[in-house]
Amino acid sequence: MKLELPAKQRNQEAEQKGKTTAIVSIELWNQPKLSLHGVHTLPVSMASDDEAAVEAMAPPLNFAMVDDGIFRSGFPDAGNFRFLRSLNLRSIVYLCPEPYPEENARFLEQNGIELHQFGIEGRKEPFVYIPEETIREALKVILDVRNQPVLIHCKRGKHRTGCVVGCLRKLQKWCLSSVFDEYLHFAAAKARSTDQRFMELFDASSLMHLTASQY
Repeated sequence: MKLELPAKQRNQEAEQKGKTTAIVSIELWNQPKLSLHGVHTLPVSMASDDEAAVEAMAPPLNFAMVDDGIFRSGFPDAGNFRFLRSLNLRSIVYLCPEPYPEENARFLEQNGIELHQFGIEGRKEPFVYIPEETIREALKVILDVRNQPVLIHCKRGKHRTGCVVGCLRKLQKWCLSSVFDEYLHFAAAKARSTDQRFMELFDASSLMHLTASQY
């Protein structure tokens, strides 16, 4: 025989069950979300903050460490400033003839970074002209430890920057095939035979005294 509960008791039990369901729902909402693979994921707002922090530390295009205190890259923009600040730079060697953008110039001033500009025209083959004396002067600045940490950059960090770094490698007595391999890593499909020829013929002997104590 089925016993019927009084109406009042049935209502109390239904109300209690509703409260329990609500509590469980709130607790589940407060727990970290589970992905389809059962791995905890952060709430959307926290994930967005973390992604923003990573993005704020983004390095410039083609960024790499050349040697202790020497870095290379393409042209940095405002999105790279936080990353550049982390390098504690003393100097930037800028290889383009165009005036440095005001926003970048303010960043340098605010962070005590000195700008050394060596304007080299970014022409395409067969009209490429690389001024050897300008490369030498840039290398003198780069190798002066008083200017380090230093960042070398042009527009894309491929050709002008690649030539300067290639000539530096000759000062470090790298074999020519290794110099070309590094150049090609950054220039890729945009590699220029005129750049490689310039590096091959570059006479580093007049600058060897600058590296005698370093390499």
